[in-house]
Amino acid sequence: MSGNDATRTTHDEALAITVECHAGYRGEETPRRFRLGERQVEIVDVIDRWLAPDHRYFKVKDALADLYILREDSSSGRWELTSFHHGLAGG
Repeated sequence: MSGNDATRTTHDEALAITVECHAGYRGEETPRRFRLGERQVEIVDVIDRWLAPDHRYFKVKDALADLYILREDSSSGRWELTSFHHGLAGG
């Protein structure tokens, strides 16, 4: 296993999260922060976003340069964390 493999975590089963969003000028909601267990993660940048037939996806970055992929179920409004990549800040 290489060093990069050790810093990347992807789960077969997504983790349910609570997301706070901000509605932009076109009414589209964009994640601003989310709770993962007891930890609140502040989003500093939305790097990418895309649509699938039943979901909206957001690739976001926090202040430590950690990357997350968040997924919202279009019909239920349920949010999940589908991927995490540890950033390079602090080490």
